[in-house]
Amino acid sequence: MSRILIIEDELPMRTALNDCLKSEGYRVLTASDGESGLTKVMTEQPDLILLDVMMPRLDGYAVAKELRRLGKKMPILMLTAKGMVRDRVSGLDSGADDYLVKPFSTDELLARVRALLRRTARAIPSELPTNLQLGSTQIDLARQTSSKNGIDLHLTAKEFAMIRLLFEAQGEPVTRERFLDVVWGYTAFPTTRTVDTHMASLRAKIETNPDDPRFLKTVHGVGYRMDLPEI
Repeated sequence: MSRILIIEDELPMRTALNDCLKSEGYRVLTASDGESGLTKVMTEQPDLILLDVMMPRLDGYAVAKELRRLGKKMPILMLTAKGMVRDRVSGLDSGADDYLVKPFSTDELLARVRALLRRTARAIPSELPTNLQLGSTQIDLARQTSSKNGIDLHLTAKEFAMIRLLFEAQGEPVTRERFLDVVWGYTAFPTTRTVDTHMASLRAKIETNPDDPRFLKTVHGVGYRMDLPEI
């Protein structure tokens, strides 16, 4: 299910949005201000952002502009009490994809969320390549086969899923929580140590020097990323 980040400084509204989206099965992340919201976007890579406009220090317009400057393409649905035409234009010009004026109904909010997620799904290229070449290791994600120096390499189903998640992130860091969510299921393992153990196993199988990995890199305080070889 899609992951949605709520950036909203008012606790009652943040709580209401959180409860509404979770009741529909979405994975929900929250941030109480623009600065922490930007940090969560960079580390969590949500599929959609609900962004309040009127926040202290860093308002929604500034957050949207910064996200687009950084090349983040996930859809942004702006939420605000300011309903004048010029306000909506400002929001769209800053990088928002849609604009919802408070107060709004739950049904309308969910309809806008579904529409933006559908639009994003259509915009994603059909498929990334399924064959990876990481040094002397070849991995076929579609067939779930792998070899190293021409010799069959046994990767578990979860290790293939971790490789796929890293590859689909295209060089962006993947958090330990994201691994647990996607690979193991949202509540299967309460500790992120599970991810570290499986990553150590992957490195031992794939990397020439697991202690100094070339492809499966640690992003300290965040998680892991895949350094893709230049073609």
